[in-house]
Amino acid sequence: MAHRKPHLPEKTCVVCGRSFAWRKKWEKVWDEVCYCSDACRARRSSPAKADPAPR
Repeated sequence: MAHRKPHLPEKTCVVCGRSFAWRKKWEKVWDEVCYCSDACRARRSSPAKADPAPR
């Protein structure tokens, strides 16, 4: 049987809305973590790539 960790805190990603759990690498910065992945962080910080407005 796999070891489960139900006691870990969770947050919701501000970009995609998925929930994600605490990770050891975020131990010191957990209060500052807002994104579930590098992909969501890149999507949030880059300008929206949409079709240019018609002239």
